[in-house]
Amino acid sequence: MSTAPNTTKKKKMSPYKLRGRLADFGYALPALLFFIVFTYYPVVELFRISLTNWNLMKDNYAYVGFKNYIWLFSSTGTGLKRLTSSLSVTFLYTLGEVFGSCVLGLLLALLFNRMSRSFKIMRTLVILPKYVTISASALVFLWLYNESYGVFNQLYTALGVTPVNWLGNKDTALLSVIVFSLWRSVGYAMMIYLSAIKGLSQDYFEAAALDGANGRQIFRYITVPLIAPTTLFLGVTSFLAAMKVYQTIEMLTAGGPYEATNVIVYWIYSLAFKSYRLDRAAAVGVVFFLILLICTLVTMKWSDRKVNYDA
Repeated sequence: MSTAPNTTKKKKMSPYKLRGRLADFGYALPALLFFIVFTYYPVVELFRISLTNWNLMKDNYAYVGFKNYIWLFSSTGTGLKRLTSSLSVTFLYTLGEVFGSCVLGLLLALLFNRMSRSFKIMRTLVILPKYVTISASALVFLWLYNESYGVFNQLYTALGVTPVNWLGNKDTALLSVIVFSLWRSVGYAMMIYLSAIKGLSQDYFEAAALDGANGRQIFRYITVPLIAPTTLFLGVTSFLAAMKVYQTIEMLTAGGPYEATNVIVYWIYSLAFKSYRLDRAAAVGVVFFLILLICTLVTMKWSDRKVNYDA
């Protein structure tokens, strides 16, 4: 049995349509070049440096393969111990800042969901710390946390409580840094949540009220699911920012005491510019990049199934 020949021909793209596509590519090209130069090329260069024995105290370096990764993951050396310790501190700090800023930001957004003049002033005061430089804010908190004349310890003394060395004690240093970070970030989270709540359709709330739902039920079953995309946005952006924290640690604790606040970015800095081992710092940086990439991909994959975008 013979079959009819396939007479379908591929349509030739018209010159007008081709010019349109080339124009679209031309518009996107500057952004693409920007990412290549400032994002992708540095990552490739970072991996290249991690394959060398580059010591800043020496004039030259040579390629040594995966020697730095062997040092980093070898159970007999100090690399793996320092990596796990630094990652633990980083994840604890990130968990505290992300969870705290999202919860406190949502509560403040619900509280300030009013349009009176006084509440506008209060919202401004809450978000203002976000736009104060970290260096200036850290100087204020260094004074507040001071063991001898800090405001917090002065209050403790007035209450008959023993003063605490907030930044010099390994049991309180990380918590003190998290409190400082929350003071700066909670206002931003509040404004993002407030914008999301203002944009919700009132039809959902009116229908729930007619069905006899109380305020707690409306918040749990309507407000929280509808602002889930906003929570995802804040969670991902806050997670990435908190994982890469450096300046806050540098200003307040310099990674101490006893490496209680030695987050991974500060450890990378110490390896490169205090120990002068740029090769090992690059290896840790590559591993850190892969960890952030995996965490982001897992989060986005999970959000596709769990987050409701209908609103």
